[in-house]
Amino acid sequence: MKKVMISPSKYVQGENELCNLGEYVKAFGNKALLISSKDDQGRVQSLLDEAKQRTPFELLSGGFNLECSWAEVKRLKAVVEAEGVDVVIGLGGGKSLDTAKACAHLTKKPVIIVPTIASTDAPCSALSVIYTDEGEFDSYLMLPRNPNMVIVDTQIVAGAPPRLLAAGIG
Repeated sequence: MKKVMISPSKYVQGENELCNLGEYVKAFGNKALLISSKDDQGRVQSLLDEAKQRTPFELLSGGFNLECSWAEVKRLKAVVEAEGVDVVIGLGGGKSLDTAKACAHLTKKPVIIVPTIASTDAPCSALSVIYTDEGEFDSYLMLPRNPNMVIVDTQIVAGAPPRLLAAGIG
């Protein structure tokens, strides 16, 4: 029987691991674009600040409009190109992670994925689910490879709403 495993190039998991983000960014360059909602970024901002102190790097905030749509992917693609970003970082739930993966793919940049919940398979998959701007399913974007890196900060995931943690376990 044939067995095949397809996975991210690197998977890191641990408590407060987001504080080491600078070390991981440096493997790809110095300038990163963070794709994350204001709420998700706000919940981990102190860890991002700690990461920049430990290993200095440039972190641009691209925001996220809460929908993985072609319009949002193209908006963020333009930011990557205009700012000369070396690596794309997706932080949050499935839609922000899928947006980061699609943006990185279209710009031919590496992508670091940082899930904040356990109830999605978006962190490790080579797929972005694209929706319309109104939130209706549009299409699947099949990616040629899985993310370059996935960082699971167990402290962040454990602090997610209980129903999302339970959904991920189930």
